[in-house]
Amino acid sequence: MTTDPAPENEQPSEQALLDELRGDLDRFKDLAMRSAADLENYRKRASREKEDAVKYANAAFLERLVPILDNFELGMAAAKSESGAAAIVAGLEMVARQIQDFLTACGVEAVNAEPGTLFDPNVHEAIGQHAHAEIADGAVIQQMRKGFKLRDRLLRPATVLISKGKAS
Repeated sequence: MTTDPAPENEQPSEQALLDELRGDLDRFKDLAMRSAADLENYRKRASREKEDAVKYANAAFLERLVPILDNFELGMAAAKSESGAAAIVAGLEMVARQIQDFLTACGVEAVNAEPGTLFDPNVHEAIGQHAHAEIADGAVIQQMRKGFKLRDRLLRPATVLISKGKAS
């Protein structure tokens, strides 16, 4: 009887075990790379969301300020129509400039809704359509209420009347 230190049937099982371990190693390397990529994507997304939160933090405040600005402008128009209110009008105009400077510093800009501007449903809200001899079909006839944007986001659309072309 001869004793063989390593039987022949054990060698393939060691090779199979080695192949299995290499497969596991490859899977774990792939998993580690995917996890690292997911973490990096999460960090980038969180950074973008933080920047947006800072950039648009005042949006709710400014949305509530816009109707007050409308009423202020109505008050200015009424004061201008009164005779002998030149001092009041001058004071209101100074306040209006300060408000405009404040809004500009916050990144707020008015939406363009001048007569003749083409109607854009992304920034305009049409409340009516009338025939107009001079203004082309689909263009703004009159702005009823100002619209405002905060950087690239719309705070409030401009409310407008639009033309449906010449009356027939």
